[in-house]
Amino acid sequence: MYLTMFLSSIGFSIVMTSIWPFLRKVDKTADTSFLGWVVAAYSLGQMVASPLFGVWSNYRPRREPLIISILINVAANVLYGYVHAPPSHNKYYMLLGRAFVGFGAGNVAVVRSYAAGATSLQERTSVMANISASQALGFILGPALQAAMTCIGPTGLSWKLIDLELNMYTAPAFLGAFLGVVNIVLIIALFREHCGVDLDRLRRINTNIQESPEMLENSDDNIDLIAVVTSNILFFIIFFVFAIFETIATPLTMDMYAWTGKQAVLYNGILLVGVGVESIIVFMTTKILSKRFEDRLMLLGGFVVIFAGFFILLPWGNQYPQIQWTEIKNASNYSSAVIKYNESSIVTRNFLIQPSLGLDAETVGCPMQQVWCQYIPIIHLTQYILSAALIGVGYPICNVISYTLYSKILGPKPQGVYMGWLTASGSGARTLGPVFVSQVYTRYGPRWTFGPICGIVMAATILMGLTYKRLIGFSIRYQRLQ
Repeated sequence: MYLTMFLSSIGFSIVMTSIWPFLRKVDKTADTSFLGWVVAAYSLGQMVASPLFGVWSNYRPRREPLIISILINVAANVLYGYVHAPPSHNKYYMLLGRAFVGFGAGNVAVVRSYAAGATSLQERTSVMANISASQALGFILGPALQAAMTCIGPTGLSWKLIDLELNMYTAPAFLGAFLGVVNIVLIIALFREHCGVDLDRLRRINTNIQESPEMLENSDDNIDLIAVVTSNILFFIIFFVFAIFETIATPLTMDMYAWTGKQAVLYNGILLVGVGVESIIVFMTTKILSKRFEDRLMLLGGFVVIFAGFFILLPWGNQYPQIQWTEIKNASNYSSAVIKYNESSIVTRNFLIQPSLGLDAETVGCPMQQVWCQYIPIIHLTQYILSAALIGVGYPICNVISYTLYSKILGPKPQGVYMGWLTASGSGARTLGPVFVSQVYTRYGPRWTFGPICGIVMAATILMGLTYKRLIGFSIRYQRLQ
């Protein structure tokens, strides 16, 4: 299950930093607004599939939904690698490919429900941390593999007989398909079902704390639904803000620092590898800290760190992005112009002028149609790196603790359906986050993108404070009721 989670996260992350330049390459009509839908398609597919696979895993051997979901993932990766082939509407084929990759990734609910059912409460935090670490390791290796494949170049190799183009954009998708086949073989050959016994429950029975079989069978009646709903809301917010960060990384750096698509893929890949390594260290540290601090307290601390990470991204200063200006021919590389905005302010700006560009040449800088480029200061590279580092601490803490706390709230019952809904809430966040950021960022810029995110994280912190006393394990709540 660790390996399945690892390979599933590779399937998501291995193309993340290259989606935007690849989308622009295969379909010139695509813009950053459509990029949001392409990124969101993965999570939309996962949101639909997670409850379905969760129910399936409750009533049938888990090997079945795992194999079917991975087969869907393999086919979707192949489709992504061939989005260049259709004569038109290529961006919609990319959208479809990412949606089915996400549908296959609905097996995350199966993995986590299996982990919850096969462990005792003492083991739960450690196992959930290991699963999240496996996921983080996939997020590390995915961008690293993508960065390594930049050496193939945007043109790469082609095989006309089967209409195959193997380049820095398609090679990761084909590698993801291959890893999916390997995963299926390993599940068939090695995976065996195991249903663990809650050692805490046995101890309570042995110490004469009443816990009737009827209570266990009808545990739905004893679950605190307010705690369940609150956990889903908090989980939604955790994934919403992280999805915004990972979606905006490539367009933001291309706009702010005039990077080419290849540079943005390489540098963001390296940065995400660093954040991934940091996340694994945090996961391992969380396993230790969970023995000394309450889950609720650690979750609250994670939200505070995430808030700091997004607050740092708010732009300031008097340095502005270089603006694309491709209408002028045979000019020098840089020029100055006076821009009037807000009917009252005047600012002199540098324009990045690229003379005599061919049809396939890549323009760099902040697009002129994004009006905010003219008057919003840049986000300094130091700000961007520091923000990534803070989010790389806060997100893994919130991730592993939210899963662990949720499984404890549910108690001794099959958790496939509930884990499916939790995964679906995270997938819904990954769906809405990219759409939100692509629309707001394109129209209003980073200030109106990251400012509301700070408000959302603050609202989550307040919500957790209001429901703090209810976010407790099922066994603790039942003892209090008794």
